[in-house]
Amino acid sequence: MFILNLTYIKPVMEVEKYLSNHIAFLDKYYNTGNFICSGRKNPRTGGIILCNAQDLHEVNTILQEDPFYREKIASYEIMEFLPTKYAPAFKSFV
Repeated sequence: MFILNLTYIKPVMEVEKYLSNHIAFLDKYYNTGNFICSGRKNPRTGGIILCNAQDLHEVNTILQEDPFYREKIASYEIMEFLPTKYAPAFKSFV
C-alpha cells in the first residue's frame, strides 16, 4: 500500500488546466482497483492518493500517466506502508 503525496509546484491556474485530464487518470486507476481514495489537501497545496500496488515500480509506472506528473504540475512523495490494523470494511484492499 502506498500514500502518494502530491504538492503543487505550479500555480493553481495551471492545476485547473489539467484537472479534467487528472480526474480521467484517477478514474482509470479506480477502475483497475489500484486507487482506493484521493482528494485535495486543505489548504489547496496538492492532494493525496491512497494506492494499492504490487511494488514501487508499479506505482512509478502508474504515475507516468498522470498529467500532473507529465506536465510537472506537482511533485510526488511516495510512502510505502504495510497495513497491520484496519477496519473490517477495509479488508478487501489489504
